[in-house]
Amino acid sequence: MPAPCVRPDPDMSDTMDIKRIEQLASRLGKTVKILIVDDEPRVREVFKEFCEITQSVQVEMAANGADAVEMVKRDNYDLVTMDLIMPEMAGVEAVARIKEARPHLPVIVITGNATERLINEAGIKGASSIIHKPVMLEDFIDEMISTLERGIK
Repeated sequence: MPAPCVRPDPDMSDTMDIKRIEQLASRLGKTVKILIVDDEPRVREVFKEFCEITQSVQVEMAANGADAVEMVKRDNYDLVTMDLIMPEMAGVEAVARIKEARPHLPVIVITGNATERLINEAGIKGASSIIHKPVMLEDFIDEMISTLERGIK
């Protein structure tokens, strides 16, 4: 079994800033809606658990870029997290298509084994930021909140 791509923080209760998420949702006037895109089911579930640390966040998931693009076209999300290396449609192409459909929708790329060329291409296509796996909970939550806060200023 491969090593988990997400490292849980040893003391999650001290590091998670739930109030920041709740304040952000309050400023938006709604629940924060996040789309998590990764071809590994366990990764999607772990990130979903991270995101749903409060009732102020609603999470939907996609297993590939093609599904993510269709979901973004159908629904309004506040943030997308995207793996780069996936079947059916790679993350770089999905980022480009998502940005075509919704130019202001922030996309955080989360990757563990992408080449520098792919990572750079994702940035050129419009990714808001890049997080490298394994991901610490605190880093994931901080980046998620910071990206959302930049979007509403």
